[in-house]
Amino acid sequence: MKDSFVEPVEYLEEIGKAAKAAETGLALLSSVRKNEVLCAVADALVSRSEFILEENRTDADDWVRKGKDEGMLDRLLLSEDRIEGMATGLRQVASLEDPIGEVLYMKERPNGLMIGEKRVPLGVIGIIYESRPNVTADAFGLCFKTGNVVILKGGSDAINSNKAIIKVIRDVLESMDIDPNVVSLIESTDREVTKHFMQMNDYIDVLIPRGGAGLIRTVVENSNIPVIETGTGNCHIYVDKFADIDMAINIIFNAKTSRISVCNSCESLVVHKDIEGKLLPALRKRLDEKHVELRGDERAAKTLSGIKSATEEDWGAEYLDYILSIKVVDSIEEAIAHINKYNTGHSDAIVTRDYENAQKFLNEVDAAAVYVNASTRFTDGFEFGLGAEIGISTQKLHARGPMGLKALTTTKFIIYGNGQVRE
Repeated sequence: MKDSFVEPVEYLEEIGKAAKAAETGLALLSSVRKNEVLCAVADALVSRSEFILEENRTDADDWVRKGKDEGMLDRLLLSEDRIEGMATGLRQVASLEDPIGEVLYMKERPNGLMIGEKRVPLGVIGIIYESRPNVTADAFGLCFKTGNVVILKGGSDAINSNKAIIKVIRDVLESMDIDPNVVSLIESTDREVTKHFMQMNDYIDVLIPRGGAGLIRTVVENSNIPVIETGTGNCHIYVDKFADIDMAINIIFNAKTSRISVCNSCESLVVHKDIEGKLLPALRKRLDEKHVELRGDERAAKTLSGIKSATEEDWGAEYLDYILSIKVVDSIEEAIAHINKYNTGHSDAIVTRDYENAQKFLNEVDAAAVYVNASTRFTDGFEFGLGAEIGISTQKLHARGPMGLKALTTTKFIIYGNGQVRE
């Protein structure tokens, strides 16, 4: 790839043409060959982890030097364990059944035609994402396994980390006689380049943004390429009047504090009035361990003196910080209505021992993932057994929830005849 000092259109045209040229060769690779490559890349990421970590430290130092939010630094940082996690994700993807070539059905028509549908790659996928370099390896693995060429546009904050990961991947591809252009990284951090990238419908079949609300909105509003939205996460936990208090506290503590910078962390708590007096004081004591700031409505403030008053903005906020909003409700119906009004369609949970309320919550809450008695932190491709994920879709077409292999395919009709013509 050329450097970013050429004109944006010329720079991207070169990448786009190379990506389209790589499509045919990738489509011809067998599942066995694709799996061999994925495992080789996984081994290389681990063996060259020091090189990757050195470049990641450069990005982290720049982040601190620029005085950026340290709470968000966690998204950027890599470690040996996280690189091993990236490698594990690739190996897991290699172990999964290849969906490409699967015939979904085959039916005979009265005229003797045999008509069916077959899974095929989407083509060339463009991915725009922010400061999470692990996405680079995840995106490559899922796209490669499904026969999709991928063009990546990471955030400027992780540019050195992403370049290092891509170098490792492309070195392995070249060593195994695979066109390295099956994966490309747009190295330019120029905003004009990003703008032109979103207009490359001659080369890119689908665009997937992965990041905060601002990034997703920008892509949706400016792209002339079909977009799959991956979501911001205003995730709710509703504590029903029939909840086990200790279970609720453990679930909320995990969902809120285990990793604040991720989209599946809990941002909003909804509590039934009959249980608030028992739950909230004990919960505050537990959350104080992590210095979580609580913002509540009038009833929550009466139970928890000294907390901040929640505003309308708080109910819909994705804080990505040690902050939690609290809403007290009179019924499960009110809880569901509140959640459906303010959630982002990502992940919501109920804590209850009542079967009917659990089923009502599952049936009526409109989100990609709905839980009973479990932390929202499980909304993840790896945890769902999908291997790595390309993102968590909060829309309803054409994929929803963690996007694994099948979400990166489309279908085509295949028809067998024996000389039929239409009259």
